[in-house]
Amino acid sequence: MPSFQFELSCEARGMAGGATRIAGIDEVGRGPLAGPVVAAAAVIDRTRAKRSLLRLIDDSKKLDLEKRETAYAAIVASEAVQFAVAEASVEEIDRLNILQATFLAMRRAVQALGEAPLLALVDGNKVPPELGCPAETIVGGDGQSYSIAAASIVAKVTRDRQMAALAASFPGYGWETNRGYGSVQHLEALKLLGPTPHHRRSFAPVRVLVWPDGPARSNGEPEAGSSNA
Repeated sequence: MPSFQFELSCEARGMAGGATRIAGIDEVGRGPLAGPVVAAAAVIDRTRAKRSLLRLIDDSKKLDLEKRETAYAAIVASEAVQFAVAEASVEEIDRLNILQATFLAMRRAVQALGEAPLLALVDGNKVPPELGCPAETIVGGDGQSYSIAAASIVAKVTRDRQMAALAASFPGYGWETNRGYGSVQHLEALKLLGPTPHHRRSFAPVRVLVWPDGPARSNGEPEAGSSNA
């Protein structure tokens, strides 16, 4: 279970001015072939957060659907949590590359908080440029920080719901279960049905269908991840 150990150490070092306004930032959707990349920023007031809430929060990838939805509902209902969620579109992913689009979604999430945090803890090993506040990275942060874990839950539930809604309009690709990742069903549907407006044309499995003789192109990160990150 995550702990506030990292947040507390930041406060002890004076990095956040002794305040509790530390935001955790995480994203979901770098690897899929379709859909936006979604980022969330979450601030947990640990002086007000109840233990019953904290017990529900964990790395979103470790929670099954029911537990994740329960945790999401508790986060939304809690007065001790402020969060914002944002995304970068498929068009922005194709234009910028997936890494830069992820940074864009993270910046938008921080901006949507309204009041800038005094410190941001970013899951991973790269700080988005021009984030608007001081930041530190934590590799595997969604398993070490409540605020990052809360952000991971918000981002994943938001994106999963988006992909389920898109699946109703674009049946056959299995987005209601694979969430746009390159599953066998998804790849077979791509060959049979072709790409939709929600497919990332800069990602190789889609690109070769659209431009079979086109040049190879890097999008900044692995193109067809199989994880749910």
